[in-house]
Amino acid sequence: MFIVHVFVHVKPDRIEDFRAATLENARNSINEPGIARFDVIQQQDDPARFVLVEVYRTADAPAKHKETAHYQKWRDTVADMMAEPRTSVKYTNVFPDEQSWPARRLRAGISRNISH
Repeated sequence: MFIVHVFVHVKPDRIEDFRAATLENARNSINEPGIARFDVIQQQDDPARFVLVEVYRTADAPAKHKETAHYQKWRDTVADMMAEPRTSVKYTNVFPDEQSWPARRLRAGISRNISH
């Protein structure tokens, strides 16, 4: 697994717009075969800060993700919403092992229950 945490600081007046665009991207992203998980989390004490937790099945899956229409739409839509350029940190999975990650079909079913 190849894991990326993307740190985003959004302009305060664009928080809801960013959330909407990002949730649309996340819902599409989890259906990509190379993505095991795609979480969007928002900081409790500073709602203008988000982290995208992207878990890819292979090291080349992030590049394939960036070729998708939904990613490109998201990138272009949120560009002016940023209070500062987004940053990322890349990680290697330690636990659980790759065989313990949910199957794509199960993950897609669970993700449709996102209420935000």
